[in-house]
Amino acid sequence: MLEPNFDPFPEIQTQRLLLRRLKKSDAEEIFNLRSDERVMRYIGKDPAASLSDAVQFIVNSNESLITNNGILWAIELKELPGKLIGFIAHWRLIKEHYRAEVGYMLRPDYWRKGIMKEALAVVVDYGFNEMKLHSIEAHINPGNKASASLLESNGFVREAYFKEDFFYKGKFEDTAIYSKLAHS
Repeated sequence: MLEPNFDPFPEIQTQRLLLRRLKKSDAEEIFNLRSDERVMRYIGKDPAASLSDAVQFIVNSNESLITNNGILWAIELKELPGKLIGFIAHWRLIKEHYRAEVGYMLRPDYWRKGIMKEALAVVVDYGFNEMKLHSIEAHINPGNKASASLLESNGFVREAYFKEDFFYKGKFEDTAIYSKLAHS
């Protein structure tokens, strides 16, 4: 069975990015991100209503980290130290199957600049090479063409399409599941 250990926290650097541990001082940026209707459009959850929602998100992320059930990295541009612009995570580990689900969010003013592609590439690499995952999946709303394109450009393939399997705000929505295998 998969036995990840995220202590010490594995910071990751790319040419432009620092992926670091989420901290309490990120609460306002998390609130701004998770309360933005554009960001939340395809997520299937209500936007954050208060700063306390963001604080709880940070607490939950850190609890998952401490129990080795998931890892979330704050995304920061090296040229803007200390300012969270998004996050990316292996947030749902299926330890007995060596599988994790990846999830991510990015502030709209940083969309279409290759930032999430850069972050996803190193997080996938970390998942396969450090965590020893066999596969990584992503569940997305099929209407989110940007997310589908991001996943496909990082070698993910759509392996499932579920019709009306997700109920949110009074209606059923579809889900597309993408995955990538360690040896692909």
